[in-house]
Amino acid sequence: MIHHPDFPVSRPRRLRYNAVLREMIAETSLQLSDFVMPLFVRSGKNMMRPIASMPGMYQLSVEHLVKKCEGLYKSGIKSVLLFGIPEAKDEDGSVACAHDGIVQIAIRAIRKEIPNMFVIADVCNCEYTSHGHCGPLVDGDVENDATLKVLCKQAVSLCESGADMIAPSDMMDGRIGAIRKAMDLNGFYKIPIMSYAAKFSSSYYGPFREAAESAPAFGDRKTYQMDFRNAKEAMKEIFIDIQEGADVVMVKPGLAYLDILKQASESIDIPLAVYNVSGEYAMVKAAAIKGWIDEESVILETMHAFKRAGASFIMTYFAEQLPALLNRFD
Repeated sequence: MIHHPDFPVSRPRRLRYNAVLREMIAETSLQLSDFVMPLFVRSGKNMMRPIASMPGMYQLSVEHLVKKCEGLYKSGIKSVLLFGIPEAKDEDGSVACAHDGIVQIAIRAIRKEIPNMFVIADVCNCEYTSHGHCGPLVDGDVENDATLKVLCKQAVSLCESGADMIAPSDMMDGRIGAIRKAMDLNGFYKIPIMSYAAKFSSSYYGPFREAAESAPAFGDRKTYQMDFRNAKEAMKEIFIDIQEGADVVMVKPGLAYLDILKQASESIDIPLAVYNVSGEYAMVKAAAIKGWIDEESVILETMHAFKRAGASFIMTYFAEQLPALLNRFD
């Protein structure tokens, strides 16, 4: 072995030569409780409809959704985020408020079979409106305050069905305060709200719009989702939602917005979530299918990046794969 007597005393590689030592001093670690699995439930019976742009993901009828949740829970993934694809849609999304709405039915079915599964219910109208926008339209744009009324009814209905957490994703002004008030007035003051606080208007959502059948029929969502060029505005949105009563705030998407995630983690004192979105998932899957990347290594590296940037927990379509990956990770 060659030694260089004039070499600087500091040799950081000393701490990397041994795998056990690397594990002992790792600054960031993952555990299964860090992950939430997003799932798509649709009306119908005995349905597992593949989502072409998201290999391995499906639109599931309720009985298959329950089976999926049973498997997830047994593997150690104990939290899911539900999105619904209804049988029929309407102009203002009020179908999402019905007692027999698809997500309401799904929550009750999960609660019956897996009572300890933590169920987060997304609150938005884009899956439920005939035009694909997130609320009633006036002059071709979403009418903010009219949308709040629908969102409040939807949130209360989901709480009545047994949701453990409500997650408004619509980006309407004042929605957190309005939903918090409605939930409290109806006795659901113990149910936390996770706000999609810094939700950017992003091209990374493309596969989700296929999965949730929620693509806008015209235009885009740039009048309510955030401009991806803005960081200060993201922090403003986060602070507003905290002031209005959010218990958790989220940054969405994840990978292209790690700077926002890091800044938020250093600026707030409540839990911070991140959404590893459909486009990020699809790109990894597509590259892995081509043999261009090692899928498992990229998944683990990505999840550590989110935690390193400050995420308390992570919404990711890779959650189903992570129990096996973490068990093998050295």
